[in-house]
Amino acid sequence: MSIYLGIDIGTSGTKTLAINERGAILASASAEYPLASPHPGWSEQEPADWWQATIATVKKCLAAGKIKPQDVKGIGLSGQMHGSVFLDKKGEVIRPALLWNDQRTAAECAEIEKCAGGRKKLIAMVANPALTGFTAPKILWLRNREPKNFAKTVQILLPKDYIRYRLTGEFATEVSDASGTLLLDVKNRRWSKPLLSKLELDAGLLPSVYESEDVSGTLSAIAAAQLGLPAGVPVVGGGGDQAAGAVGNGIVKAGVISATMGTSGVVFAHSDEMQVDPLGRVHTFCHAVRGRWHVMGVVLSAGGSLQWYRNQLGQAEVELARQNGIDPYELLTQQAASAPVGSEGLYFLPYLTGERTPHADPYARGAWIGLSLRHGRPHLIRSVMEGATYAMKDCLEIIKGMEIPVREIRLSGGGARGPFWRQLQADIYGQKVCVINAEEGPAYGVALLAAAGTGAYKDVVEACTATIRVVQTTNVQSKPRQQYQKAYPMYGKLYRSLKDDFAEIAKQV
Repeated sequence: MSIYLGIDIGTSGTKTLAINERGAILASASAEYPLASPHPGWSEQEPADWWQATIATVKKCLAAGKIKPQDVKGIGLSGQMHGSVFLDKKGEVIRPALLWNDQRTAAECAEIEKCAGGRKKLIAMVANPALTGFTAPKILWLRNREPKNFAKTVQILLPKDYIRYRLTGEFATEVSDASGTLLLDVKNRRWSKPLLSKLELDAGLLPSVYESEDVSGTLSAIAAAQLGLPAGVPVVGGGGDQAAGAVGNGIVKAGVISATMGTSGVVFAHSDEMQVDPLGRVHTFCHAVRGRWHVMGVVLSAGGSLQWYRNQLGQAEVELARQNGIDPYELLTQQAASAPVGSEGLYFLPYLTGERTPHADPYARGAWIGLSLRHGRPHLIRSVMEGATYAMKDCLEIIKGMEIPVREIRLSGGGARGPFWRQLQADIYGQKVCVINAEEGPAYGVALLAAAGTGAYKDVVEACTATIRVVQTTNVQSKPRQQYQKAYPMYGKLYRSLKDDFAEIAKQV
C-alpha cells in the first residue's frame, strides 16, 4: 500500500492526515499552539512550536492509522500564508514570525507602492497591491524597525517552508504561497527582479520556487528519526492554505469555486488564464495546479466573528453545551434560526481585525448598527452570521464582475457544517451551494499533491477527479433571497459611511 501525508501548518494548530492511493483518509491528528499579540494589531508565533506540532501529529497519525512507516511514499505541505520566518546563517530563527493577520505594516505598504512607482505599476509587476498581511511589508518592517535582526537575516521563509527546511534541509517554496509574498512575478511564476531591485532587497534572501506538485526535497535522516519515518521520502512543493484547500475541494477547473467560512473567509476561483482586478480588490495568485492561476477574495473575520461572539458573549451557550456534550455552535445557530431574515434591520460589520477584500483597510472595525429594544440574542447572533456572509458576497460579486464563470459554489469550513448557515449562504449569494465528500481542506489537498507528484496520478486534476464528488446541494429560497437582495446594498453603504471614523478611532488606540 502507498500512503501520502498532508501536513497543514495552521494559525491555531497543525493538522496531519494520511490518505491511500485512492484518496481515502486513513488517519488524522492535530496539535494546537499559542499565538502572541505583544501590541494591538500585532500577531506572532514561534516557528519551533510548528515543528514540535509537526513531529507530534505525524507520530499520532501513523499510530492512529496503524501505518507502516515504509509505506509512506510522499509528503505534502500546506500552511498559513504570508507569514515571515527570518533565519540567520546557522539556519536558526532570529525572532518570532510575523503572521498573515498582523497589521503593523501600513507605513511599509505605502513605502512599497512609492518605490514601485504607484499602485497601478505595482499591480502590473506582481498582480496585487501592497497589503499589511503580505510578506514583503513585513521584511521592510524588520529592516526599518529592527535593523540588527535584519542584518543577521540570510533567508526568509513562509511558515510551511520553514517546516520543509526542518524536514529536508532545503530552502524552497512553491508558486501559490510565494504569490502571497508580493515579491513574485505571478504571470511568469518566478521572483520579481524589478520589484526586488526597487525595494533594494537581495534575491538571495528568498528560497527556490517550485510548482506545487514538484518534489522539492527528501526527508533527511535527522528529521526522519524524529518523525519515525524512513529517510528519503519525497516532499512536494505543496501549497499555501487557500490553494491547498481549493485542491482539497476540487477547485481545479473553470466554473467551480469555493466559499470557505473558516476563521477567515475565502472565495476562491480557478482561472486558466491570469486575470487581474485593476483595482486590486481581490488577489490574483498562481494556483497549485501547474500553469494555472486563481482569483481570491479574503474576509479577515468571517467565521472568526461568530467565534468572537461565542468567546465573549456566548458563555451561557458554552456552559450549556458542555453539560450536554454538544458543540456550542449548535446552540448559537439554533437561536439565530429563531430570528427573522435580515435580523429586523440589525447589521453587523465583521471587521474585527480590519478588512482585506474589498476594502484593504487595516483600520476598519466591527460594529452592530440598527440596534433597538426589539433585538435580543437571536438577532445578535443571526446578524453576525449574516454580516460575515455579506462580506463573502462582496468577494463573490467582484469575481463575477471580472467575468469569471461561477457555475458551482462549494462550501467548506465551519459555515458548511450546519444546514442553517448553508441555507443562509445560498440565500445571500443568490445561488445554490453544495458540499463535497472531503472535509479536511488544505491537509487533504497537499496529500493529493504528494500523490500526484510521486506518480500515483498523472497530475493533480486527475487526482481530484478520482477522489472528490458533490454529496449535498442546498437550493435558494426565493423569499429570503429577495429580502437579502434589498438588505445587501445597505450593508455596503454602512462601511462607506464609517470609513473615515474608523481611521480616527484608530488614532486613539
